Amino acid sequence: MIPSHTKQNNRLSKRVQAIKPSGIRRFFDLASKMDNIISLGVGEPDFVTPWHTREASISSLERGFTAYSANAGLMELRQEISYYMEERFSVQYDPETEVLVTVGASEGIDIGMRAILDEGDEVIVVEPSFVSYAPLVEMAGGVPVSVGTSIEHDFKVTASAIEEAITDKTKAIMLCFPNNPTGSTLNREELNELVNVIEKHDLIVFSDEIYAELTYDHKHVSFAALPGMKNRTILIQGFSKAFAMTGWRLGFVLAPPDLLAAMLKIHQYSLMCAPTMAQFGALEALRQGLDEVERMKQSYKQRRNFVVKSFAEIGLTCHRPEGAFYAFPSIEKTGLTSEAFAEKLLMEERVAVVPGSVFGQGGEGHIRCSYATSMDHLEQAIERIDALLQRLK
Repeated sequence: MIPSHTKQNNRLSKRVQAIKPSGIRRFFDLASKMDNIISLGVGEPDFVTPWHTREASISSLERGFTAYSANAGLMELRQEISYYMEERFSVQYDPETEVLVTVGASEGIDIGMRAILDEGDEVIVVEPSFVSYAPLVEMAGGVPVSVGTSIEHDFKVTASAIEEAITDKTKAIMLCFPNNPTGSTLNREELNELVNVIEKHDLIVFSDEIYAELTYDHKHVSFAALPGMKNRTILIQGFSKAFAMTGWRLGFVLAPPDLLAAMLKIHQYSLMCAPTMAQFGALEALRQGLDEVERMKQSYKQRRNFVVKSFAEIGLTCHRPEGAFYAFPSIEKTGLTSEAFAEKLLMEERVAVVPGSVFGQGGEGHIRCSYATSMDHLEQAIERIDALLQRLK
């Protein structure tokens, strides 16, 4: 007789069984059961979506716009996205053939991977990186190949490091800048250094630029804006972070017509379209919400400056993040692993952070701290982290 647990396992895909659950969730689950928690773990704005955006969505419901939109999204929204990307980031996309509205930016990455990968194709994933990249490669049948970065180089990837990882199976590279979890980004000169390698090896570039608007010290440069790169780039963007619309689950993908058509095919069968009422909200956000984006950005920048300065004062090395809303200080001096330190900090001081190890190569020895929370909470969190450090001396 076959044991019942074996039968249960046979019901599941081996590919899915091999993927580990998100390392972030364990700490969130622990924190949710505890009192007096200050969370620096959640990667979302502490701002509520501006009222005029919410009102536009409510109005669309009141006017009866409750049916499916076109699979690729409302044409009016795609046109506005095209205009927005040209005005803000100097990239031109045809709203009819090169713009797809997705259920969050994450869906864009997922269907992009499934559109281009055959079994065994390799995708270079620059790490530390958002936790979903490697699993999405694996679920599409590909093989993630990690290329690590380090605090010594401000977590910036180099062309030589990418080239060393390339094999005859390499199909694409996954970039994220500004980066989650490090806050590091790449300027035009640094991006141009990658171009020759990408052209030489005929790679497709996934460029996750969801934090593009939250770039503090210089203007964000889109990878697709570099000479010759638009035709190689699947550009991932969305409304969650800069527009404070995480729960709306609305993103968009920009890509050459052949790649976008393949992604649209998957999107049609798996999701049909993004929620119509959310699309009307996004349309309003693009038309009338950019001043609020700037105000939120300036608030994050103020908090960034405070957090970096405060970590230095309590003795933790922390590079200066140039974008997003994360700090990634080193806790190596404590002698603890990032997971052990994060668990100790949660249990003893009631501060929730994310261990750097969950973000891949180069993440160990660090913790991710989101500063998308109030200054009062940030001040208290720094005091509590310092209290733990004093006990660990």
